Amino acid sequence: MRPMPTSVLDPRIKKVWRINDAIWITIAALCVVLPLGIAALATEDSLVFLLAVIAAIAAVALYVLCLGVLPPIRYQRWRYQLTEDYLEIALGIVWRKRFIIPFIRVQNTDTRQGPIMRAFGLASVTVATAAGEHVIPGLDVAQAEAVRDKAAELARLAREDV
Repeated sequence: MRPMPTSVLDPRIKKVWRINDAIWITIAALCVVLPLGIAALATEDSLVFLLAVIAAIAAVALYVLCLGVLPPIRYQRWRYQLTEDYLEIALGIVWRKRFIIPFIRVQNTDTRQGPIMRAFGLASVTVATAAGEHVIPGLDVAQAEAVRDKAAELARLAREDV
């Protein structure tokens, strides 16, 4: 079996993942716990109150899992590597995936930044092929631009060699 790719993401991506997850868990919890809590107060039904408590406990468990446990493991599992012929990406905690994207197949490379990533000075590199897009999240902006430019140059050279 081929060795794991050697390049890692910027450690600040763990904070970005935590903030993104916290926002989504909060929205989901408010959409479930708040209506159940209001219904429990309005109807004084013990079953509705029990459901509200269970939903609140589930939200707290999701906070602990997604904000405390998963980001370091996810960061440790995320690797990528550029070679002369291909881009290799390895990721996944439970279901591990490894992608090898030949530069001859690359159609487009770009960088992206959302508001949270921009606040941390990070960007993502997207490599598009006819089969879909592959994203390398959480690189320093300068490093993301360098990876994007190198991938674009290697793709151009691969097309010229054919």
